[in-house]
Amino acid sequence: MIYSTATVPVNPEGETPLTREQVWKGLELKARDARLFLPPGLCTKCDVTEESATHFVRDATIAGADLREIIVLEPQRKVTFFQATGPREGAIVNELFEDGAGALQLKFYCYLGLRDKQANGPEEQAEQTQFDSDKGYRAALLSTLKRTREMLAEGKL
Repeated sequence: MIYSTATVPVNPEGETPLTREQVWKGLELKARDARLFLPPGLCTKCDVTEESATHFVRDATIAGADLREIIVLEPQRKVTFFQATGPREGAIVNELFEDGAGALQLKFYCYLGLRDKQANGPEEQAEQTQFDSDKGYRAALLSTLKRTREMLAEGKL
């Protein structure tokens, strides 16, 4: 199994401050259309195909892999991506919270396996290494906040 976690401050010194509501809007937009947040060409399809009061389903092609995710929004707090189909199974969570000092933080965590691969085998170990690297989910959190600031400046948030 793959477990990874990363937490970043939402408002580090020198950056345009974001409110909880602004970060939440960015997280929700990213959940609905990852193409707005990922590097050009990485996500070539991202369509919401079902929607209910508790969740929505999106079909996406990311890094050449087709996947279906059931996405649960806990407004202003948490987005959970359940991997229904695709190379991974499990859950990915983005959580917005205040730390003990009251500073807004954005946390990523996941518990995943690779479908049809040996548990803790070489493929999962490589995926774990990628998740924990400088190009892993910590970088994705920082990129999400950067894009949220850009969209705010462009009047798109």
